[in-house]
Amino acid sequence: MGKVALITGVTGQDGAYLAEYLLHLGYIVHGLKRRSSMFNTDRIDHIYQDPQTSDRRFILHYGDLTDSLNLTRIIGETQPDEIYNLAAMSHVKVSFDTPEYTANADGIGVLRILEAVRLLNLVKKTRIYQASTSELYGLVQEVPQTESTPFYPRSPYAAAKLYGYWITVNYREAYGMHASNGILFNHESPLRGETFVTRKVTRAVSRIALGLQDKVYMGNLSARRDWGHAKDYVRAMHAILQQDEPSDYVIASGITTSIRDFITMAFAEIGLHVEFNGEGADEQAILAGLDTELFRLKVGDEYLDSALQRRGEVVVGVDPHYFRPTEVDLLIGDARKARTQLGWEPHYDLPALITDMMTNDLKLMKKESYLRAGGYEILNYFE
Repeated sequence: MGKVALITGVTGQDGAYLAEYLLHLGYIVHGLKRRSSMFNTDRIDHIYQDPQTSDRRFILHYGDLTDSLNLTRIIGETQPDEIYNLAAMSHVKVSFDTPEYTANADGIGVLRILEAVRLLNLVKKTRIYQASTSELYGLVQEVPQTESTPFYPRSPYAAAKLYGYWITVNYREAYGMHASNGILFNHESPLRGETFVTRKVTRAVSRIALGLQDKVYMGNLSARRDWGHAKDYVRAMHAILQQDEPSDYVIASGITTSIRDFITMAFAEIGLHVEFNGEGADEQAILAGLDTELFRLKVGDEYLDSALQRRGEVVVGVDPHYFRPTEVDLLIGDARKARTQLGWEPHYDLPALITDMMTNDLKLMKKESYLRAGGYEILNYFE
């Protein structure tokens, strides 16, 4: 029998990649998912195993970080060697609209897990990974940010995560728990939620290239982030819980890029050149040119004429609706501790990440385009 892991938030980007990684290592993986009237398991369907399957190694449980009795029951039944708490209300902008729920799930939810492990007498058996965030640094006090950089949260999400961070440290020191924080900087992938800025960009760029969308509206284009690939970052999560002593680690690429430049790189990935002009809410980007050979290779000949006709059109605009009440302008992490103590090195750089995301979203949007065309044909037939 392999080790047993419990992953909260298993249907999310990180949860899906981590579950796949741990299964590859021979773990038995239990995943916590919230009940929904709609299917929300797309990211893990390829590793799902029916309850009737003998010797199942991937098992799902209904649960929620706001339900302490449910969490305690599941932890007691599964007796995990490792808990990865990845569940959260993780959208920073939305946390301003749902501050109480965010505090309950992202802050007190961590306490519920720690208390369950303590009350079930699993302190000596169970190691806990808490998914902390670079948003803790907020109004940054030094550049780059390390494990010792003071925190200055700038959103309800970050403030809730601050409680989660410190209660994890407190239980580690008070009860001798093997409980660690991974302070992960922005990590993206083709599995990233569609409302998060990087995935919003790669989906929109793909749709614009295919003629499914004219323009995308963004928020603060000057915000700078430290972006990596989620596949790399889940390897770091696992490595943190394999250490003899618990500790807290920054996981980051060490390179910062503006949202404006990320957008430019996403368009360039498929041979489209954009130019930005204006400032603040009046800033916009026009489609300035095409690398026709690259566009043909990445997107296809059938979409080239449409793209050529759109040169000079505005494809990116700014909508102040997307501005945060308090902005985080710059994040860049120093992961020397993780590189030294964990032996962690990322396999993806930012261009490789963008290539992965754009390849995926072009494929998805082409499917949408074909289905839409087929749907129209059917409607026309009945007319």
